[in-house]
Amino acid sequence: MNSVENIDRDFATSAVTAPVVQGPIYGEALVELGQQNPDVFCLSGDLTPATEANLFRDQIPERFLNFGIAEANMIGAAGGIARSGGIPVVHSFSVFLTRRAYDQVAMQVAYPRTNVKLAGFLPGLTTLLGVSHQAIDDVALMRALPNMTIIEPADADELRASLFAAAKMNGPVYLRLRRADLQPIQTQKPRQFEIGKGQLVRDGNDAVIFASGMMVSLAVQAAELLQEKGISAAVANIHTIKPLDVEFVTSLVRDRRLVIAAENHSIIGGLGSAVCEAVAEAGLGAVVERVGIRDVFAEGGTTAYLFQKYGLSAEAIVDACLRAEMRAGKGKQA
Repeated sequence: MNSVENIDRDFATSAVTAPVVQGPIYGEALVELGQQNPDVFCLSGDLTPATEANLFRDQIPERFLNFGIAEANMIGAAGGIARSGGIPVVHSFSVFLTRRAYDQVAMQVAYPRTNVKLAGFLPGLTTLLGVSHQAIDDVALMRALPNMTIIEPADADELRASLFAAAKMNGPVYLRLRRADLQPIQTQKPRQFEIGKGQLVRDGNDAVIFASGMMVSLAVQAAELLQEKGISAAVANIHTIKPLDVEFVTSLVRDRRLVIAAENHSIIGGLGSAVCEAVAEAGLGAVVERVGIRDVFAEGGTTAYLFQKYGLSAEAIVDACLRAEMRAGKGKQA
């Protein structure tokens, strides 16, 4: 069953990096959004506290709807609400919004371009609950849908900003959200969140690491480790995976010889695939390595265990960059 509350907060607190204690940032932002905009509706698939939708339920009950474990029905209703002028924000775990209700998302949201916002929780490797709950293919599924925008915030500030930006935008949006252990991202310039625009978190001359979500903080750690090895690595936060900021990506690749893509997702169809497509179509002869989940089903466990088992860590990003450097050297010799 998927009616397991507080899984993300309880089971994801054993983080790869030092835990960050956070309140219900998303839930508070959702309530604020609902208070500002009377067109906003909150829909839940029997995962109300686990997605922080309980705050909206308790404070704006007249615009809260719980559909139970019936995600397909919930998506269909969301399409109807949107056609009536509402802005439905639909809440469940990522696997249930994408994999389970895919046909309804395609036909009731993406195809008619209804103004539905999908708030998916437990993204990537997150939970003890195993294969049925590991959302390692959700980005690939959503990327394949025309009209769909995909956002994965890197920290609490972006989480809040992404919700408000998604609500302001007219059209389908998939928000890939994590409640626990989002490390604050420090940038060299003031950050401004804009859908479809990448952010340079850290500059570097030799390599560029493209990352999304919680992998951004790990990419920063990797860049610091690479600096000790004499490799200057830039870090780019790709919070909007679709539409990809192709101009931003190719401009960074053009000036650097090593390219790494790091994501809490399968290497098939996600951020790494999007980066490779952009690099290839621009005719750039860069050496690319992808850090992500290989072509496997992922078992359950703590975040720390899963990230170690499936190679999602700062050290894994460093190793990928060193492999890319070795490949680049062989290419020059040839």
